Order: sequence, then structure tokens, then C-alpha cells
Amino acid sequence: MNFDAIDKKLLKLLQTDSKQTTKELSMKLNLSVTAVYERIKKLEKEGIISNYVALVNRNKINKGFVVFCHLKLLQHTKEFINQFEKEVVQLNEVLECFHVSGDYDYILKVCVKDMEEYREFMVTKLTTLQHIGSTHSTFMIGEVKNTTIFEI
Repeated sequence: MNFDAIDKKLLKLLQTDSKQTTKELSMKLNLSVTAVYERIKKLEKEGIISNYVALVNRNKINKGFVVFCHLKLLQHTKEFINQFEKEVVQLNEVLECFHVSGDYDYILKVCVKDMEEYREFMVTKLTTLQHIGSTHSTFMIGEVKNTTIFEI
């Protein structure tokens, strides 16, 4: 899909605050409410906009301890990969999971209350998954950048 300047601005406005009404957006874009509505519907239909969500402050819900867990599987067979991916998506503590190249096979972003809760997660959940060869955990010291806004 080709984006004109208005589409790009509309996407940035929605990524910044998706609760804006079509009337508010129309004033910012200098378009009619109907034109804005139609553009949004087109972006949704094309799959450019896939969802509208509320971003939760993890510190306010006692999930401020962030761990990046690097994980190796025992083997790289299709069966092992499929089984691991099927199981890891069921773990609520895992917010993101990436299949990567390099020394490790996966990187998991895990958010929990503290080190004690992370240890409990490792012992009772993560290490019980099938086909895990090894793990390596890195703990977040501080967050430098965290955005959900893509520049189009």
C-alpha cells in the first residue's frame, strides 16, 4: 500500500493516541470526518492497523522487573521448534518471544515483580518446557527507549 502524507500523519496521530475521535483527527488533518473515517477503515481493512490497545505501566502492576532470557533448544528440528513455540506462548510472564539467529535460538522478554518471582518462573515454568538446552538471563538496568510508534 502506498501512503500519502495524510495517511502518514493519520497513522502517527493514531499511534500516539488511538482514543482520538474522528472529529478531533479531522481538525488536525484538515479533512472531513467522513474522509478520516474512510481512511481509517481502509487502513484497518489492509491490515496496516491491526488492533487498538491500552498500554499498561508495568511498574504500577508490579511487573517492573524485566528480563531478557536467551534460550537454546537441544536440536533445531521442526518438531522441537513447533513444540517449544506452542508451549512458550502459553506463559503469561513472557510478553515477547523472538526466534533469532546467532548463539541463541530465542530471546524472551519476561516481566515479573522481582528476582524471586523470576526464579520461581524459571524453576516451575520455563525449564519445564520440552527441548530446552540452555538459558542465559540478562536483567534490565534501565529503559532508554520504548515506543510503539512506527515512522512511515
